[in-house]
Amino acid sequence: GLRVIGVAKALYSGSELPKIQHDFEFKFLGLVGLADPIRDEVPSAIEECQRAGIRVVMITGDHPKTAMAIASKSGIRHATTMTGLEIDSLDKDLLASKVKDVNIFARVTSRQKLLIVEALKTNGEIVAMTGDGVNDAPALKSAHIGIAMGKRGTDVAREAASLVLLEDDFNAIVEAIRLGRRIFTNLRRAMTYTLAVHIPMIGLSILPLLFGLPLILAPIHIAFLELIINPACSVVFEAEKADMYIMQKPPRSPSEKLFTPMQLLLSILQGSAASIVIVGFYWLLLTFGVETTTAKAMAFVVLVVANVVLIFSVRSHLSSYSIKTFTEINMVGLTVILITLLSLVFIVSIPFIANFFAFSSLGLIKLVIAFGIGVGMFYLFETIDFFHTRLYK
Repeated sequence: GLRVIGVAKALYSGSELPKIQHDFEFKFLGLVGLADPIRDEVPSAIEECQRAGIRVVMITGDHPKTAMAIASKSGIRHATTMTGLEIDSLDKDLLASKVKDVNIFARVTSRQKLLIVEALKTNGEIVAMTGDGVNDAPALKSAHIGIAMGKRGTDVAREAASLVLLEDDFNAIVEAIRLGRRIFTNLRRAMTYTLAVHIPMIGLSILPLLFGLPLILAPIHIAFLELIINPACSVVFEAEKADMYIMQKPPRSPSEKLFTPMQLLLSILQGSAASIVIVGFYWLLLTFGVETTTAKAMAFVVLVVANVVLIFSVRSHLSSYSIKTFTEINMVGLTVILITLLSLVFIVSIPFIANFFAFSSLGLIKLVIAFGIGVGMFYLFETIDFFHTRLYK
């Protein structure tokens, strides 16, 4: 894995120097081996990339044996090496076929780097190219994502790249991939949640009319939910940490949409189930002679608590029915949920606030019953998610 330089000296006593250096009579002194050791964190970062389904390819100007030694120390999977001369001997179609099985390219020029990137793209690969020199610029520009080194990178490389690393560290690329996957997952969760919580609001506005029941939600209730509760709960997903297994999943297809029919169906099923339970509970209360304003207050409590437990259900996709769903929530989420539930208790417990919302104030027993039904809906949401996930598998 050493870069080797031969050292020699020559003495010349003539009046005119030879036109070329090979005309000197050199005396060989020895060899100098230069080591450019890889950073300690590189092997683990490359291993993490490979677990995440990301293929790591080395393109270098070094000798093939040097490249193979560095690849072995780094953990890059390789069986064969291709040199720049071999690349020049292939046409575009044959090169595209060859690069499928080669992860080490040695003695490569700037033009050949570009050919490799184009060949990978021809095979349908999503290509991220790293580089820091002027000769890397064409390949950086051609890649889907050009990544330039911020500290040692040239101005030309940084201009050609779409991403510049502040730290010249391969591990920063891995962290960027992890962050991108986390953002995508959290956006998808937030969208699933947002649609699901709006379906009960629609259901509670329409179903009572269809069954001849007094309306549950008035404009003030909808305004409270839309302006305070739902936006606040959606913020929880912004601060959600990455899943434990997020870097063990294969890359998504470029054609995969942010909000898929699978997520749409899950949102509709969970939201519809919540609507049916809440309207059914409201109907039972009225049937047993509970005052309308009290029944509305209890149904509203169930709705808000269901919105809160839906947060836990949406974020527990990989661990259904697990207690970790409730214990491993971020501080932002915990704060939002506590404020939401305390606000709800104040609204339905303090008489003048309850009157403002057209509710009767609830005693402890009725409040506990409504809270219990709302919390119990977590298991309903989880059951729907359980069967929905297996249906799509």
